[in-house]
Amino acid sequence: MADPRDTDPNDQDPRERDLGRRSRAPAVSPWLVIGLLFLLGAGVYVISAMVMR
Repeated sequence: MADPRDTDPNDQDPRERDLGRRSRAPAVSPWLVIGLLFLLGAGVYVISAMVMR
């Protein structure tokens, strides 16, 4: 069960504190996703250029 929002940090469940600390940062950077999509597109472009010869 989650602690209420205004609970004193000393009174919080340690598991809840760990979850809160982990959830402050995104799991994957948006720039990483954009970069991977760009690389995937470039790879498809190169492969299709090789096949269309």
